[in-house]
Amino acid sequence: MPDTSARTAAPESGTRPAPGLLRRALADVRSSRAPGLAPYVPERPFPWSGAGLPLAGNASRSGPGAGAGGRAPIDLDRVLRLSLAAPAGAPGRLRPAPSAGALHPVRAHLLIGPGCSLPPGRYAYDPRAHRAHRRGPAPDGVSPGVLVVLTVAASRTVAHYGHRAWPLLLLDTGHAAAALALAGPPAADVLVCLDADAALLSAAAGLPAAPDRPDTRPGAEPELPLAAVRLTPPGVTADAPGALAAWAGPIRAGTPSARTGTETAVPGELAAAQHLLHHIARAPERPGGTWHPAPRPGPVTDGALEKRRSAPPDELTHPPGKDLLARLLTTARTARPDGPAWTAAVGGDAPALYAEAPGSPGLDVRASGDARPTLAHWAAGQQWIGGTGAVLLAHGCPGDAPAAVVRTCHLAAGYAAGAVQAQATALGLRSRPIGSWQCADLGAALGDAPGRDWIVHGLAVGAPPPPGRVAPDFTRHPRPAERPPASTSPASTPPALTPPAAEPPVMTAPATATTTPAAPATPPGEEERP
Repeated sequence: MPDTSARTAAPESGTRPAPGLLRRALADVRSSRAPGLAPYVPERPFPWSGAGLPLAGNASRSGPGAGAGGRAPIDLDRVLRLSLAAPAGAPGRLRPAPSAGALHPVRAHLLIGPGCSLPPGRYAYDPRAHRAHRRGPAPDGVSPGVLVVLTVAASRTVAHYGHRAWPLLLLDTGHAAAALALAGPPAADVLVCLDADAALLSAAAGLPAAPDRPDTRPGAEPELPLAAVRLTPPGVTADAPGALAAWAGPIRAGTPSARTGTETAVPGELAAAQHLLHHIARAPERPGGTWHPAPRPGPVTDGALEKRRSAPPDELTHPPGKDLLARLLTTARTARPDGPAWTAAVGGDAPALYAEAPGSPGLDVRASGDARPTLAHWAAGQQWIGGTGAVLLAHGCPGDAPAAVVRTCHLAAGYAAGAVQAQATALGLRSRPIGSWQCADLGAALGDAPGRDWIVHGLAVGAPPPPGRVAPDFTRHPRPAERPPASTSPASTPPALTPPAAEPPVMTAPATATTTPAAPATPPGEEERP
């Protein structure tokens, strides 16, 4: 096994953020402080040079060891086309269901062993061209299958979302991991890891061990590794931690091309986000991480994966039936055993907050009344949420949570939302992720101890309108800009919600909300708005 001690050793004194720094960062993200407005930031060119290998048509021209023993190789064209590839005919857009607007900061590095439709080696994936850029050979003796290391390039997300960006980067990585896992071949073993050590992930992907330091690769944007997905051909024992360590030898891969004009000093807000994410992702005590099987919801097919999209608000106004809602909540809860809790706020004739009923397939009422106006207020003032059919809410992550919990909670919330969105599409429902939340202390709003149960992610879900009914027209209200609008000045205390008693409590929305200017206009077709 390659020696990785230089990459997994504890950092020098003073580089790891104190718990107080993370607590302050979480409190700032969850506060009413608005990001400063910034002009539109274009996407940087794909950083890896060379023509790249086309993925389409390579299933029959697989590398050494592919299809050994009569097994079909893992078709990487199909896997990546259904998960991370830019949709055909949609210039400027990548994945159909991002958590942070269509900024798409997540990049994929393919660590390919035998048994795949491309020759073994280390590759960087270009989602726009749907090509794999070879960066170096595979280590000797790597096991069959492919490891995908997911990294984030934070600059555009930070430019648009400011201090609110770093949780959105975690959420979007979770969405990307779910997309890859769901696109895995049905016969393959699919494992997902959201807590491996960042230094080991960097070494496996052939990236510098300290991506938060801008001097490591002058002229190239740092990539921060956060998660990994392992696809193993049928009949092969999956040792995901061992495979990750086997790739983590000395770097023998190409480095990104320097781009003119990128050598300037990193702005303070971007440097702070990179530093925080890099150290949140450190786990030297268990470098190989915890790998969980990726269940695929029953009705999800390749067709559902191709059709899933982030729906416009006017297609989300009708609540799904309780049976469908219960199925979605079950998927959200079971997608990740290490994930946050899930609750659903529903409108319609009987508005309430629902949770899964313990030990049964039904729903329990957690609070009665219409929570959606409160959620609209908390979700950066996106008023359309007040008229949506249902909003699934991931919540937990106390304000004093350790770094490992903060990382896993957000990644798992994005992962579960991605799985639920695919299932909702298969069930004929429309959906839209909601990533940005301020002052959203759900536990305190329900009468529990404050600061213990925060909303970290959401997924709006709507059913098709009943026959003869037309969805309400939201065109009178401007759609939010690609940055969540500046805060709607929430009150210093959460909305008044009494704890459950003999009668379920009634949720009430905040009394007032002041609007603020939207972010600068985005060039048409370039970004999906959150």
